[in-house]
Amino acid sequence: MTTNEHLAEAVDTSALLQRWQASSIKSVWLRPGDWYTPAAEALVEALEAQLDTSAAAFRLGQARSEAGVGITEAIDDMAVLFRSASYESAPIRSIRALCEGWTVGSVASPAAPVMADPESGLGTAEYLTQRLAEVYGAAQRSGTSVPHTHAFVMIDVSVNDTDPWQRLARNAAVGAALKSAYGEGFPIARLCDGLYAVLVERGPSLGEGVAALRDHISEQAITMRAGNLMRQPPRVWIESLPATHRYAHELIESMQR
Repeated sequence: MTTNEHLAEAVDTSALLQRWQASSIKSVWLRPGDWYTPAAEALVEALEAQLDTSAAAFRLGQARSEAGVGITEAIDDMAVLFRSASYESAPIRSIRALCEGWTVGSVASPAAPVMADPESGLGTAEYLTQRLAEVYGAAQRSGTSVPHTHAFVMIDVSVNDTDPWQRLARNAAVGAALKSAYGEGFPIARLCDGLYAVLVERGPSLGEGVAALRDHISEQAITMRAGNLMRQPPRVWIESLPATHRYAHELIESMQR
């Protein structure tokens, strides 16, 4: 079976899966763009077939943990599924399996950090953290303050969809727009689906540059026929940096959810 056929199957979801997703995003889920996982579909299939859902719940917990989803959010999300299926509550056995899977996912051996994001052609959060280490190190040696000299320009184009092809097209379009705006090699990263950060130097033209960037992304999206795949207009703002690299790393982690 081809990759295209696999993706087509992934988005050919059941009515229950669609109700679960819509209700969860409306009530308990933090970022719509990262809700879908094949493990969620497997759990729905087990529930609809009236099978024991523990194994599927375990896999969902593991997938949620590896994606950075908190345990409370994962439990609340699964509870929405069972309510959507007209159950009063999720079975204790399935909740326990979800938690066990989440724990396994949280202690899995970390892989080597990935510095390049294949969907957007930009850097990853790990790449941006490394570039920040260089900036904070240089500031310490020169006696300057990073919060006074640098900032993040944040770009949010996220929309509520789970179509993998739309996500790929959106990230590719924004990646191309940001590289054309700033140039190759500039410290830019995709933090999660639809959210990007650019490390810039502060200056008198920073505010005007933000407005110009918003227009540039919208224009490039239309040119690449991806305007309907992203928030219009894109949300662009300046995010101040903290005093230390440690807190900057924590800031990046918080933005990934």
